[in-house]
Amino acid sequence: SDLVLTASDRDAVNEVLDSNWLTMGERTKRFEKAFAEALDPEDPPHAIAVSSCTAAMHIALLALDVGPGDEVIVPSLTFVATANAALYTGATVILADVESETDLSLSLADVEARMTDKTRLIMPVHYAGRPADVLGLRRLCDDRGIHIVEDAAHSPLADSQADAEGVFHPLGTVGSIGCFSFFSNKNMTTAEGGMAVTHDDDLAARLRVLRSHGMTALTLERHKGHAHGYDCIDLGYNYRTDELRAALGLSQLSRLVDGNTRRVELSARYHDKLAAIDGLVVPFAARDVSARQDMDQGRRLAPHILPVLLPEGCDRQQVQAHMRDDGIQTSVHYRPIHTFELHSQHDRVIATGLDKTDAIAPRLLTLPLYATLGDEAMDLVVAALARAIAAN
Repeated sequence: SDLVLTASDRDAVNEVLDSNWLTMGERTKRFEKAFAEALDPEDPPHAIAVSSCTAAMHIALLALDVGPGDEVIVPSLTFVATANAALYTGATVILADVESETDLSLSLADVEARMTDKTRLIMPVHYAGRPADVLGLRRLCDDRGIHIVEDAAHSPLADSQADAEGVFHPLGTVGSIGCFSFFSNKNMTTAEGGMAVTHDDDLAARLRVLRSHGMTALTLERHKGHAHGYDCIDLGYNYRTDELRAALGLSQLSRLVDGNTRRVELSARYHDKLAAIDGLVVPFAARDVSARQDMDQGRRLAPHILPVLLPEGCDRQQVQAHMRDDGIQTSVHYRPIHTFELHSQHDRVIATGLDKTDAIAPRLLTLPLYATLGDEAMDLVVAALARAIAAN
């Protein structure tokens, strides 16, 4: 990734410093409103800004009363925060497999096979900015009374596949609650930060209470004289954001659509270039072609990372070392959750039958992708990868 901070970003943050009000206030409210309206212009959800996507997922589960004795199904191929948010509540995490090496989304068939009478909630991840089949998942869950919390950390202002009526749905709004990340390498950033969104009025009210110590009145309201005290009505957390991050978020949000559009173009070019490397698999390549065709009907896309699968038997560390020597940074998204010491030994993490994830994980490699990546730089990346694989 490459972080792009503009003069408008700096001006926005400096205005907050000049205002002498730093904690959560009016800018945070404006950021929440702007994000909600950008996410779903026709029916904006409630948007609750928090300190991280992890915080958003944690209070999302708490707002839905997930706790000990409940089972939460999450993909093993995701960042640990997805599973940890469920562990924080005392629930049991059931890890599920991916669809295939060309589609690294959560497998609906595997989810259905893992459902029990204890299943309370499913947390699909829109991995790499490509939508999980949340519409299919919702059909699975609705009849069973199971909630969905979308981990939309990779996919701000992107849409699902079309439903039976040909309608695209904003990712993060299909489930009961959607959670977004504004970490530094995301499509838009507030340095740290996140957002929880929901169309449910009651859930929104509880999310707002949970993010700030369970208090009934915030600092700004007391400062303005709109409240003269507060009660504590829930076991809440200090998950607030602040005005600096809100100001930066407003500025970054204004460029997000253009940045996402450029990422679509870059992903398409990557797919064309990488097709020439024998044995390399580019997940989502076929899906991306279909998705780009949907853009004519108004569908929004938001590619976040560019993962590839190295040829079978290729030593990933050697490939990364070769590319590092060429001045190119690569990464891995992700080491599966069930391979970590904590989770592999945890009595509330169940990990069995993850054959596809296990086969794919050692071959995963993430290539550079960011809105300002130039064509010449991409050509260098592809050439270096081809050389590294050949040398290996």
